[in-house]
Amino acid sequence: MRICVFCSSSGRIDRRYLDLAEETGKELARRGHTLVSGGATVSCMGAVARAARDGGAHTVGVIPRALVDVEIADDDAELVVTEDMRSRKGEMDRRSDAFLVLPGGLGTLEELFEIWTSRVLGMHEKPIAILDPYGLYEPLRDLMKHLLDEGFARPRIFDAIGWASTVTEAFDHLERTPVRLEATAEDYVESEP
Repeated sequence: MRICVFCSSSGRIDRRYLDLAEETGKELARRGHTLVSGGATVSCMGAVARAARDGGAHTVGVIPRALVDVEIADDDAELVVTEDMRSRKGEMDRRSDAFLVLPGGLGTLEELFEIWTSRVLGMHEKPIAILDPYGLYEPLRDLMKHLLDEGFARPRIFDAIGWASTVTEAFDHLERTPVRLEATAEDYVESEP
């Protein structure tokens, strides 16, 4: 499989997140997958790519032209340079069979929400997993439950994604045949209270 990993490019994070990225890259390679990532050498992005390559995996990095110098483009990967962030996400999506979300910030959340929303709407059947051994995304999970309780979301939001606390569990989820989700008119029309 070609697995897209969304993760941090921040240099101010705790070492445990870098260790998690390295473990993820090693496991991806051990399982014989290809890595698709944000194409940077910094932080978790760089750690996952280096570990994957060290394990023998092919790596593809997709980076916007404006970030080539800022995030330090990963020239050891098959590097794809895009015009902007929107085309970056589209290219990462096109090149991937599954998505794995590691701890990250605003950019990681933005990538997660776009791919999660399109999965819920039945626009793709690619599996998605959030790897969260330290509880960083627990408030997000609680928010999604609250949106569900308040009628702003349907239960399928949780059918569209797997939550994992270990690297093994995350890859096991991605390698399973995904549940087919199909959007209905009910997903687009407000119902009576």
